[in-house]
Amino acid sequence: MNRTLTMLLAAALILAFAQGALSQQDMKTLAPAAFGKLTRPAAQFNHDQHNEKAQLTDCVVCHHGGADGKQDKTASTEGTPCADCHKLKTVGKGTSLTNAYHKQCIGCHQAKGKGPIACGQCHKR
Repeated sequence: MNRTLTMLLAAALILAFAQGALSQQDMKTLAPAAFGKLTRPAAQFNHDQHNEKAQLTDCVVCHHGGADGKQDKTASTEGTPCADCHKLKTVGKGTSLTNAYHKQCIGCHQAKGKGPIACGQCHKR
């Protein structure tokens, strides 16, 4: 009985960790529930297609860690929702959730000279 329980627990843990990695395969939009009612349509974003086209293989490029307003590109946070660290509205230090997405996405697009940078290019009606 003890061996069966251990095997079931191991399988449950594997599935729990795999779900985070697999869930982004189907991602087509960026619309965290933390935003509540959206004022614009959700940003169109196909996770795997984007990363293939941008030749991104290291998750930490987008899924960065950090504290006190400083990004740490060595601490990966994939599987952790952005809203866990970036609140919808910030008081004092910190980057709001909206600004975090905009700085991360638009900032990279501007630096690379590729990708959408205007509102309607991501938030398509």
